[in-house]
Amino acid sequence: IATVALSASVCVHAQKNAGALRYKWYDAQGLVHFSASLPSAAMPSGSDMVNDHGLVVSHVSRQLNAEEREAANKLAAEQAAKRRAAEQVANAEAQMLSAYPDEESYKISLHQTLDTIDQQIHTTQINLHSQEKALTDLLARAADIENSKQPVPKYMTDNIAKQRNVVTEQRNTLLRQQNLRTQTVQEQARQLARYRVLKAEQDKQNSQ
Repeated sequence: IATVALSASVCVHAQKNAGALRYKWYDAQGLVHFSASLPSAAMPSGSDMVNDHGLVVSHVSRQLNAEEREAANKLAAEQAAKRRAAEQVANAEAQMLSAYPDEESYKISLHQTLDTIDQQIHTTQINLHSQEKALTDLLARAADIENSKQPVPKYMTDNIAKQRNVVTEQRNTLLRQQNLRTQTVQEQARQLARYRVLKAEQDKQNSQ
């Protein structure tokens, strides 16, 4: 619709300068037609607007089918999402440069993040050690009972099973935290490299 409106505007302008304009279009059999208005038969293939010298003044795109419209809308949505993502990254990087005017201040912020993870790891290690000791004590008591040729009470076997689960959970938590630290170190190396690039560009612009 916008293209047709644009063509009409071009037509009005051109009529003042180069005489009447006509639509040139092809039908389903490939035969060329010229007409003063654009018929529905021209929409599947599109048309050209030509002046009285036969020169093309503008083009009216063909009408898309449902599948093509869906593909075009999908592509437009993907492109819009990429533009929004790029804008978000640019805004985040601008805020980073504003918050950390020099590399030393930026490194301090990175180290603070690692310190937080290290504190979590340390706390989990302490808890794990305590839970492992509790499990060891339970197992030792159960072993003493077995050595005395007595059956281990059910409540004790239940407690041992529960304590094993607690220890397993703590070990899994510690593993996740250690993996997070490794990933954070790698990501921070990338972030620092990017910061240096941005800072160099900013310093170059400020010096010009």
